[in-house]
Amino acid sequence: MASESAARASGRPHPALLVALAAAVALLLAWWLPGKSAAPAPAPSNTRVAARPGAASPATADLNVRLDALTQPRPADGGGHRNPFRFYTPPPPPPSAAAERPPPLPMPQPDGPPVPAGPPAPPPIPLKYIGLIEGVPGQGKVAAFSDCRTTMRGREGEIIAGQYRLVRIGVESVVLEYVDGRGRTTVRMSGQECVGK
Repeated sequence: MASESAARASGRPHPALLVALAAAVALLLAWWLPGKSAAPAPAPSNTRVAARPGAASPATADLNVRLDALTQPRPADGGGHRNPFRFYTPPPPPPSAAAERPPPLPMPQPDGPPVPAGPPAPPPIPLKYIGLIEGVPGQGKVAAFSDCRTTMRGREGEIIAGQYRLVRIGVESVVLEYVDGRGRTTVRMSGQECVGK
């Protein structure tokens, strides 16, 4: 025990540690450095054969270009072989079911001249319903309209702008028609989008 404490105090390594380190180094060297074996080394698989003078080597014998093969006629199609350097011509598609169906019969034309559709429809009413005026004593509901140039107002049954009759006033829309009763239209309230233009 005193010798161990003296070895530690003097800074020397322990002898058992030195023996273990030497054994590890010996194992590594034996593993890394191959020893000479009694078995002969295998012969290389691709040995070169000495070429005879004047004879073509097997590698250059296949490099002869045969130009006469280019001038020969093409082989007939349908041999079952495949040439990747020739363009492919696909066969025609099979006939579809639509091609086999007969075309539809034309619609029969009515006899006689065409019947007139009647008088043309009147043009749309260009007025915009911009609001409802309530609270005026003795007048009831009054609707306000604009044609983006002037502002007009009217009650149910009155004529607006000299050509439109106000049929009914609702909360969000009014019903207008031409004075002669054609072109009855419901006009929804659009706010003041064209007032002041």
